[in-house]
Amino acid sequence: MNRSELVAALSERAGVTRKDADAVLSALAETAGEVVAKGDEKITIPGFLTFERTHRAARTARNPQTGEPIDIPAGFSVKVSAGSKLKEAAKGK
Repeated sequence: MNRSELVAALSERAGVTRKDADAVLSALAETAGEVVAKGDEKITIPGFLTFERTHRAARTARNPQTGEPIDIPAGFSVKVSAGSKLKEAAKGK
């Protein structure tokens, strides 16, 4: 399902226009990005998803073509965890 299909499904299910559904989806994405960028809290939608910023330590890797060691600096990543309702839906229950 791509974005336009998701917007259409949301608008039909919520009984709102596609424009309104798209605006809500955009606002959710922007808000999640801002919260994750700050890194001091996580977003939890109970039973569905949790988004949080995680720290990655610096490490040494190897170039697969040459075998030379490469230093990878520390940085940040995003961890997305599925909630219980989403996990049950994936099992087909």
